[in-house]
Amino acid sequence: MKVSSNFDGGNIRIISTKHVDNIELQIRPDNRADFLQWFYFRLQGVAGYPCRIRITNAGNAFSKEGWENYNACASYDRMTWFRVPTTFDGQVLTIDHTPEYNAVFYAYFAPYTYDQHLDLVHAAQRFPQCILESVGQTVEGKDIDLLILGEPAENKKKIWVLGRQHPGESMASWFIQGFLDRMLDEDDPVSRRIIERAVIYVIPYLNIDGGIRGNMRTNANGMDLNREWENPSKEKSPEVYYTLQYMLKTGVDLNLDIHGEEGIPYVFASSIQGIPDFTKRLASLQEHFTMNWESITPDFQTEYGYPGDRPGKANLSICSKNIAQRFNCLSLTIEMPFKDNDNLPDPQYGWSPERSEHLGASLASAILSIIDEI
Repeated sequence: MKVSSNFDGGNIRIISTKHVDNIELQIRPDNRADFLQWFYFRLQGVAGYPCRIRITNAGNAFSKEGWENYNACASYDRMTWFRVPTTFDGQVLTIDHTPEYNAVFYAYFAPYTYDQHLDLVHAAQRFPQCILESVGQTVEGKDIDLLILGEPAENKKKIWVLGRQHPGESMASWFIQGFLDRMLDEDDPVSRRIIERAVIYVIPYLNIDGGIRGNMRTNANGMDLNREWENPSKEKSPEVYYTLQYMLKTGVDLNLDIHGEEGIPYVFASSIQGIPDFTKRLASLQEHFTMNWESITPDFQTEYGYPGDRPGKANLSICSKNIAQRFNCLSLTIEMPFKDNDNLPDPQYGWSPERSEHLGASLASAILSIIDEI
């Protein structure tokens, strides 16, 4: 029996692997930070054995609520990810599973690797309506890829979609893959109409360094990028610094920042009602966009989510709130569950890459529904 995590996005520490019914592991915290929640590892030599995997420091996780009613993801081929029975006693997360094959992967959510990201952006640039650029480089010198969909023009709306500020929220990459698949479909009338009226700027993977390292929330410098937007540093948070500089050059009419939520088992948008300059126009845009998206797909809902900020009390270091205030535009954080969508539960797969892709594809219709208002 062997446990390993020496691959892109891997994260686990081995405590004991003496017995298949008591495999003891721990999640490694983010480098240069104390956040821990993301895990991703490979278990070998266990076909047909009832395995009990105990992650003994799960009680120290960023979100203990994230373990409640949660089932871990497993895969034999890293293409199909299914859920396996998992329990949490307040400190230890226990996975009980009898693998069918000799080697199996387990993860907090289905991973989306840097190689997959490179495949995505390089395939996208082959479409005539798409250009691949770089807005700058990460802490460790990797290009921050930007896809530009549509021909830039002064009279066109400027729409931004960002993914993976928090590297462990891999559903954001699956979401953006689904969004791009639809937006690059030249036979899709919704996408064609959007590109007639807007330019779409997409950064599918903002926190590449953190993702490769197996971090949950931070970049290689230990910075939570979604708390860096008020005053980003070229040295500590270049991913945000260069993205914001590009936004200031293009302008922003709509910004959507794609995330995953550990505790709340629903898809929802986080409100910008607490920004200092929250106007009736922004309130109307926010209401129209969320209600329209709710009517487009049953996976999106408006009943459950984060409590709204009091007037003027929004945290402007957060991307969506900062961009809304800075550009006087609709700017929302979109959250997907790590667990399942309790409105449409799927016991076998839970919230999955496929459902994330479908949700991403549905975003195009939601954008078109308000494109004349933004």
